[in-house]
Amino acid sequence: MKDLIKELTETYGPSGNEELIRNIIENKMKGLVDEMKTDTLGNLICIKKGKGAKVMLAAHMDEIGVVVNHIDKKGFLRFAAVGGVFPTYLLAHRVIFKNGIIGTFGKEEKGSTKGELKLEKMFIDIGAKDEKEASKYVHIGDVATYYRELDVLGSRLTAKAFDDRIGCAVLIETARKLKSSPNAVYFVFTVQEEVGLRGAKTSAYGIEPDIGIACDVTDTGDTPEAETMAVELGKGPCVKVKDRTIITPLKVKELMVSTAESKKIPYQLEILEWGGTDGGAIHLSRSGVPAGVISIPTRYVHTPSEVLDIADVENAVRLFVEILKKNLKKEGF
Repeated sequence: MKDLIKELTETYGPSGNEELIRNIIENKMKGLVDEMKTDTLGNLICIKKGKGAKVMLAAHMDEIGVVVNHIDKKGFLRFAAVGGVFPTYLLAHRVIFKNGIIGTFGKEEKGSTKGELKLEKMFIDIGAKDEKEASKYVHIGDVATYYRELDVLGSRLTAKAFDDRIGCAVLIETARKLKSSPNAVYFVFTVQEEVGLRGAKTSAYGIEPDIGIACDVTDTGDTPEAETMAVELGKGPCVKVKDRTIITPLKVKELMVSTAESKKIPYQLEILEWGGTDGGAIHLSRSGVPAGVISIPTRYVHTPSEVLDIADVENAVRLFVEILKKNLKKEGF
């Protein structure tokens, strides 16, 4: 599974530019489902047919990035955020554009207070001598993402874009291991989650699921002086209780918890005080959908070097498979 995760995380795919990562995921899903289609917004919908409940599983393909909004006379690029980009995570890191051009972040020195860092005081250096040379390679509106390989740290991995390529990997591996299901399972790889849960909103509207479960990352409380949060690496995937976009319905939470406990799959309960996931968009679709989230504990989310434990990923796959083996129509969904 590490090879799959490496390929997914290292692929370019910021919000609104998911074509490359979608093509890779589509190839991985061939032969695992009965039907695949890409909808108007760009969501990849992979369907494993069944007569039971209509189950929507969602993981977003997009990652955060920056978009060029100005090129100055000396060839430096000014930029705006695409998704939750924070200045302190950028300085001296490298980015890559879709055409392979590499750049590094720098910041203005004059007039800046020590320790102060704002996006509008930063720029990208692609090594161009002037505006004319820079404009040969990069244009206004081009989007860049972190340029970073995956590395193995024992049982743990570090990479950019675990948010949410790890969710995509979980769904792909779930499809591989799910031999059969009494349910109609929709594996949905969504677009533009980082800029407003957009792909999940439109795909859920079209699918009209009986139940939805998103797979995404969540923060942890296990690093020195971390914000208080009862989530740790290696203790199992998380069953979300709430975040800023969803309060998980009791019967959905109980489905995930009871399945984990009956199959002896380690799990944690997650309360995220900031942010949200595709689950928040799914549960508000049409007249409402019972929805929940299975989260992968991840340190340093939205940085070039996120960290997670592979055991949590593998146990998330186990939990998804066991849930999908159940007849969810008989469970009341």
